Amino acid sequence: MRRTTDEFGPCHTGAVGVVLDDGTVPRPVYFDASSGGGGQAVSQWTVSDGQPQQGPRAAALRAVCSCGWNGPEQHLGREEIGDQDLQTAGAGAADICMRDWDEHTVEVERSAVTLPEAVTGLLAQLEVDVEKLAKSSPLAAIRAARRLEVLAVQSAYWPARDARRDADLGQAAAALGLDERGARALLARFGRWSPYH
Repeated sequence: MRRTTDEFGPCHTGAVGVVLDDGTVPRPVYFDASSGGGGQAVSQWTVSDGQPQQGPRAAALRAVCSCGWNGPEQHLGREEIGDQDLQTAGAGAADICMRDWDEHTVEVERSAVTLPEAVTGLLAQLEVDVEKLAKSSPLAAIRAARRLEVLAVQSAYWPARDARRDADLGQAAAALGLDERGARALLARFGRWSPYH
């Protein structure tokens, strides 16, 4: 199970990670296709149950994020797990991990550049108004959303170009709550240049 947020997308993809007894992270488990035509590498936490044909037994679970952040470990006591499969025995710990990741994304949002209250208020009101419109006229709501897309592209053109000139990529990434690749792609999209230059 992987999760992202609408604003930060793949720059902050959260999942439940596994920690072994020695403190290391296991490699993905490779499952051979029965027909002999390849297979699939799986890193889902539920495969680390120590059973034959599965991954080594998990000692703890923790939230992980594609940005490199790791949450605190949620230890899995062997006496508590007993003969249960990991998916059942670790479900509570996995839920805690995903709540930890949710808190991480709240911190990312807090650390991003602050928007003026007037802007956040307008955006919140627009969201409410478009949702109301969708109930009475879905096509009008789609047109409104399209107008918002056009407005975003038009209004962000010069700021993207100014940001490219005035801030290095690391500063831009931190201010936007993205990684450098995500910040480069966003600025390039709004500034209308190739992200590969």
